[in-house]
Amino acid sequence: MFSRSKDKDTEKAPVPAASAPVSAPGGSNSRRPSVRTAPSIISSDLVVHGNLVATGDIQIDGTVEGDIRSQSLTIGEKASITGEVVAEDIVIRGRVMGTIRGRRVQLSSTCHVEGDILHEALAVETGAFFEGNCRHSDDPISQAAPARTTTAPRPGGAPLLGDLPRATPRPAPTGDSPVVVNDGGVVVKRPAAQ
Repeated sequence: MFSRSKDKDTEKAPVPAASAPVSAPGGSNSRRPSVRTAPSIISSDLVVHGNLVATGDIQIDGTVEGDIRSQSLTIGEKASITGEVVAEDIVIRGRVMGTIRGRRVQLSSTCHVEGDILHEALAVETGAFFEGNCRHSDDPISQAAPARTTTAPRPGGAPLLGDLPRATPRPAPTGDSPVVVNDGGVVVKRPAAQ
């Protein structure tokens, strides 16, 4: 009843052996996984209070109050980030308030960035707003973010005299300058309406 046929018409072609997985460009030491997945998306109506960590890509269109670490990060035009951002590739179109560390960082014309950038490659489009320091690094991902010096409040409440910032006296500008320096402070005077 059930017998094998030696007929050539009924023989099936041999099934090829499973092919070896294709490695990503750069060899086996490449950090990026060979299989790309869809990015994790934080939509515009979502607010996240906490840190985000992903091994893949993240696209943020909402609000994140916390640190973000991923392989690739895209920050949309309406997005707002408050915290440290660390990724291989970073594209910023929205608002970031905090330190940015990435191999390739791109500031689009619609971005608003307030914080320091540690990068291997930096691209800034015309119209981008950036306030802070940027510094080149051969390995910005594993390098620690620059520490900000802050003074912890004293248990008694009042700071010691040594804890208060010291104003450096500067000479007052001469002429009709709109900026006047008084006792280390800057006062901006506006010209009279004409």
